[in-house]
Amino acid sequence: MTSAIETKSLVRRFGDFAAVDGIDLAVDRGTFFGFLGPNGAGKSTTIKMLTGLMAPTSGSAAIMGFDVVKEPVEMKRRIGVVPEELALFDRLTGPEYLGFCGRMHGVDPATVARRTDDLLDMMGLQEDRGKLIVDYSHGMQKKLAIAASLLHGPEVLFLDEPFEGVDAISSRMIKDLLLSLLKKEITIFLTSHILEIVEGLCTDLAIIHMGALVAQGSLDELRSGIELNGGGGARETMTLEEVFLSLVGGNDVERKTLSWLE
Repeated sequence: MTSAIETKSLVRRFGDFAAVDGIDLAVDRGTFFGFLGPNGAGKSTTIKMLTGLMAPTSGSAAIMGFDVVKEPVEMKRRIGVVPEELALFDRLTGPEYLGFCGRMHGVDPATVARRTDDLLDMMGLQEDRGKLIVDYSHGMQKKLAIAASLLHGPEVLFLDEPFEGVDAISSRMIKDLLLSLLKKEITIFLTSHILEIVEGLCTDLAIIHMGALVAQGSLDELRSGIELNGGGGARETMTLEEVFLSLVGGNDVERKTLSWLE
């Protein structure tokens, strides 16, 4: 069966700097996949290449079997994207923005209207349907972006920091929504710095550091690999944070203090 997401030797260079350096990803359909890494590791650059916003320097990538460079339209029909920088149209209302997104995907007006009502209800935005997006809070804008990414019924959903700036109630609602999507075999590709959320949601993970993949597999597989490399000294119940820090060298960072606060 074709993977939902597959890359082969994917590279993106900016001059002499390799932001993404030959990564090979394979994400099965219906997987909740976490893509982790420190700031500047290459996560957002990878997502931009996978979603057709940035051309690879070399290598290849495919979504649901469609090459992101050679078959961009077919690929984009099958994905929903919530970028870290939302870039919404501030002078539209929520329903107007969803209507625009529906038309861009070729969804018929009756279906757009029905799905818009359903999504606004689910996101708790129905009472603000007459408000311009410029007057939304950051959390409201994030929920509208998620609604827009789902409107056309994508097969693969890319989420870049979807929980950033979202309150606890909205965060719980988003988690429940994402877990419900897995029952429909929608593949979710998530990046987040909130490791507790990733640990609670994702079935499989990849960790990127300095543009290169340093690990890929289930959380249990990542834990086992670190236990073997550590000579049997690691605990069996390592948290994702401990796994992550071990792989990207975070445990070796010098702890600094402020002298005037000691």
